[in-house]
Amino acid sequence: MTLLSAPSSGHRSPILVTGAHRAGTTWVGRTLTASGEAVYINEPLSRIHRPGVFGADVPQWYFYVCEENEAPFLEAFQQTLAFRYGWGRELQAVRSLRDVARMGRDGFRFLKARVMRQRPLLKDPFAVFSLPWFVERLNAQAVVVVRHPAAVVSSWLRLGWVVPPHALLRQPLLLAQVLMPDEVAALEEARSAEPLVQAALLWRIIYRVVAGYRAQEQALVVRHEDLALAPVEGFRTLYAALGLHFRPRVQRLIEKTTAGKDGETDPKHPHRVQLNSKAVARVWRQRLSPEQIARIRELTEPVASQFYSEADWA
Repeated sequence: MTLLSAPSSGHRSPILVTGAHRAGTTWVGRTLTASGEAVYINEPLSRIHRPGVFGADVPQWYFYVCEENEAPFLEAFQQTLAFRYGWGRELQAVRSLRDVARMGRDGFRFLKARVMRQRPLLKDPFAVFSLPWFVERLNAQAVVVVRHPAAVVSSWLRLGWVVPPHALLRQPLLLAQVLMPDEVAALEEARSAEPLVQAALLWRIIYRVVAGYRAQEQALVVRHEDLALAPVEGFRTLYAALGLHFRPRVQRLIEKTTAGKDGETDPKHPHRVQLNSKAVARVWRQRLSPEQIARIRELTEPVASQFYSEADWA
């Protein structure tokens, strides 16, 4: 885990929890709100976000926000981080009684958070390329969750959540400012490749960028596996680094949500976080064949070796 110095008492800057989707960002984000000091805001940069929560359209998955294209996003995020709920926008998107109930829930949550002056916590894997913008323009503290490439790829394949190469290739600013020429060429070549190849390539690109954040100390970088194997100690350290209070109820929640019976999420409830964390850390070994594991390793090197050793592939 790479940690920055803890903020001063009373620190209220927003928190961004990001990384590849299915890397454990939901678990980390929800656990970091367990003390009641921060309020969980789910994936504003998802293409299917709720308009009441975030008021800008997102054209692509993993959309890259920077100063050159920030105009609609800066204002929308300022409203979200101030807990200003967009009642009118959400009302236009209501299609069912479930939507009405969600609007009431989210609107009340935002009102309560504003009154109680809580910190916003954005859980958003799709913000990983935009992390420097969040840090510089929104004064966010960023946490990046790294998860073993075989674990992430196997989860994407299981749920059918592989993001196709064109999501990145249709972003000129991302191509010009973030991606390397060999990565762009690999994405072009992977347009018609099998999902495993596309998924491994996306993991490699995401965490090559994350390695840069770690080197520049732009974020707190933590491995999912380290948290899974020692969750109380790991989250205690994260809480301290973010200026949050690790209260007894936080420890009780962690112990409860990491001692479940299952190591697999139900595909109908993919964001469920009450699992056996140690089993989750190794479940990919049962999902994938030795040939698939070897292929993923080949496709994700040399980035994977910056986070995982030979023993982590055994």
